[in-house]
Amino acid sequence: MRSTDDLTGSCLPPMVCTVVLNLFSQISLATKDGVDRLHERQDNRERREEHQAILDWLTSIDYAPQQHDFFSRRQEGTGEWLLRSTEFQEWINHNKQTLFCPGIPGAGKTMLASIIIDYLGDKFQNDGNIGIAYAYCNFRRQREQTPLKLLTSLLKQLVQGKQSIPEDVRDLYESHRRKGKRASLDEIVRLLYSVLAGCSKSFILIDALDECQAVNRSREKLLTALFDLQDKTGAHVFATSRFNPDVVKKFEGTLTLEIRATVQDVRKYLDGQISRLPSFASRNLGLQEEIKTQITKAVDGMYVSLSSSRPRKLTVVQVPSRPASS
Repeated sequence: MRSTDDLTGSCLPPMVCTVVLNLFSQISLATKDGVDRLHERQDNRERREEHQAILDWLTSIDYAPQQHDFFSRRQEGTGEWLLRSTEFQEWINHNKQTLFCPGIPGAGKTMLASIIIDYLGDKFQNDGNIGIAYAYCNFRRQREQTPLKLLTSLLKQLVQGKQSIPEDVRDLYESHRRKGKRASLDEIVRLLYSVLAGCSKSFILIDALDECQAVNRSREKLLTALFDLQDKTGAHVFATSRFNPDVVKKFEGTLTLEIRATVQDVRKYLDGQISRLPSFASRNLGLQEEIKTQITKAVDGMYVSLSSSRPRKLTVVQVPSRPASS
C-alpha cells in the first residue's frame, strides 16, 4: 500500500491527492477509535470482574433476597404511620441520630424495617454519595451472624453502591488475596469508617437485634462498633428488637418508637384479603365490616397473626338463622 508521502510526490492531480489523503486520515482515525473502544471495553470488563471478585472475597452473605421477600408481602399503604412519625422524620433529617423500634413478638418489626429500607432506596436512588446498608438477624443463622460477618456484609453493601472500589479496600484485598487470608474485625471496622466518612449521608439498619447471638459478647461488640462508627461519621442507625433488657439498655437516651400493628394497618391488610372470603361474605358489606372489626380487636397489636410466608385460607362459617319459636 502506498504511503501518504508517495502520494504527495506522485504525478496525480493535487485535488485527487487531497481526497486520497483525507480518506487515509479518516481510515486511520476510525481504526484508532475502534481499537480504543475495544481497549475500553476490555478495561471495563476487567474492572467489573475485579469489582465482583473483591465483593465475593468480602462475604457471600446477601440480604437483598430477604429484603425483596419481606417487602413483597406488604399490603399497599401499610407502614405509612411510621414514615410520617415525628421520630422517623427526626432520624432521617439529622445526622448522628439513632432510631430504636422495639416491639412485642409478631408486631411487624421486620415488615416495617423492610418498608424503611425500600423508602430510603427510592428516596436516594439517584445519589451515589449516600450509603445504605442493612442486615436481618435471625436466631437460626447465628453462626454466620457474628460481629465480623455482619459488619463485613454492611461494608460490602456500601462498596456495591459505588462506581469503583475504594482504594483502601482494593489494597487490603490485594495484600490478603496473595496470602489466602480474610480481613479481621479491626480491618473491617477501619474500612467501614473510611467508606462511611466518604458518604455525604449514610444509613445503617439492623432488624431483630435480640436474635443476634449474645455469647462471647457478640451483640455488644457489634453495637459498640456501630455506635463508634456513628460518632466518627455521623451515620444514621436504625434497629428493631423485642423488649430484650440488654438490648433496650443499649438504646437508652435515643429516639424510640414502639412498633405495634395499628388499627389502620390491620384494616388495610384485611381490605386486601376480602376477595378471599366465601361468596356469601364477599357480597355482604355489613358482614365484612364485622369480620374486620372482630379481627382487629383480636390481633391486639400483632401483625404476624395476619400475614405469614404461607398464605392462610380465610374461613367464614355461615351460621343458619335460628328458626322462629312457635
